[in-house]
Amino acid sequence: MKRIITFGEIMMRLNPSGYLRFVQAESFDASYAGGEANVAVSLANYGMDAAFVSKVPTHEIGQSAVNALRKYGVDTSLMVRGGDRLGIYFVEKGASQRASKVIYDRANSAISQASSSDFDWEKIFSGADWFHFTGITPALGGELPKICLEACKAAKKLGITVSCDLNYRKKLWSNEEAQRVMSELMPYVNVCIANEEDAKDVFGIEAENTDLIAGKVDGAGYISVAKKLTEKFGFDKVAITLRSSISASDNEWGAMLYSKGEAYFSPKYLVHIVDRVGGGDSFGGGLIYSLLSGYDKQKAINFAVAASCLKHSIEQDFNLVSVSEVETLAAGNASGRVQR
Repeated sequence: MKRIITFGEIMMRLNPSGYLRFVQAESFDASYAGGEANVAVSLANYGMDAAFVSKVPTHEIGQSAVNALRKYGVDTSLMVRGGDRLGIYFVEKGASQRASKVIYDRANSAISQASSSDFDWEKIFSGADWFHFTGITPALGGELPKICLEACKAAKKLGITVSCDLNYRKKLWSNEEAQRVMSELMPYVNVCIANEEDAKDVFGIEAENTDLIAGKVDGAGYISVAKKLTEKFGFDKVAITLRSSISASDNEWGAMLYSKGEAYFSPKYLVHIVDRVGGGDSFGGGLIYSLLSGYDKQKAINFAVAASCLKHSIEQDFNLVSVSEVETLAAGNASGRVQR
């Protein structure tokens, strides 16, 4: 069984029921999530040995976050305990022409106070095949840029494949700071994952014939983006999700995988969105699974996109689907008919 280590922050997610706005809410539904935690849950659901590394408080709220991961089979034995608080984020789900909204309350969270001495990477990577992190983790500041670099160097030394989802968050750091920190990390990365905006926001590499505000995404323009990223950092593979936004409720969803000068495009899905938060993480989880399973590049990108397509139909961040459900959709069965 392949073993994957993911590293990042897990937070409490609070959202009003259904499509209520924040100002309408008299109660909030609580769940737990975070970019790398979401990937770990996907991989555990697919039957892989997925471990999540983080730092959470010793109190009951920290334990609740750990329990949420254990529920879905994620290995939490490498998580560090300490600090005073678990980060929180609030989600208001959009609908029609009203966009979704996220508000963070994660300052001084346990993981942001972590130090290099908290993590013994050689021990953590014992028996591991793959290491995954996102640009969100170094963006949390403190020693985390240094810790991520130490993790990447240790993984590279041990011959472990490293993937990174750029995941630029403007509420966490500036474009200039992101470029400086991520440029130091990228030479250790084998598989770079991004959405249609990340390469521009972090590295100033922009796709031609694309207008994200108007919902127009030209897939061909992203071949050039992937090529430039590969030339700059030496990636083995670059995967870019391509979301054409019709409205907050309906998107066209697909992706491209670029490797060794060849581009592979997935089918496009017209997605009616139940909950889009975590969609990119479900793509990352699907891609890691398919590549570790030895799928060819076309089948790998098809699987990853089908997995993330299904996630858009699931409440909260975790992508709670099986390999067979993903493969059924990837094979062309998108009818959604009742299974009896």
